[in-house]
Amino acid sequence: MPTILAANDSSVLVDGKAIDGIQSIEYRRQEVRSNIYALGSSERIGVVSGASSVEGSLTIASTSPALDGLDPEKPFQISAQLKHGDTHITVTFDECFMEEKEFRLAVGIHGEAVYNFSAARVRQETQ
Repeated sequence: MPTILAANDSSVLVDGKAIDGIQSIEYRRQEVRSNIYALGSSERIGVVSGASSVEGSLTIASTSPALDGLDPEKPFQISAQLKHGDTHITVTFDECFMEEKEFRLAVGIHGEAVYNFSAARVRQETQ
């Protein structure tokens, strides 16, 4: 059975402080992998893992003074507390740096700021 998480029950913390107006959090973890082949064979016999990277984004209703006020040269931590009923999953991004900020405002909707970040690693804990 799938794990269902509810946005209304979840929250995002930056350096331990809740971020107001969070609309979404998205992230992608990639790892470089190389295949290993035996001499005289075309079949893979193993895989070697290499560098990994984590990139993500936070979408905020209008803007976030907390995120705008981060020192661009100082790493920070993001922790997403994902919940639904008795299910609790914490996704933590360590040693983050803000890479980019986008802002959009269109007729009929509120402004949205998208904060793109990179992280040294991502950890997930289920409680």
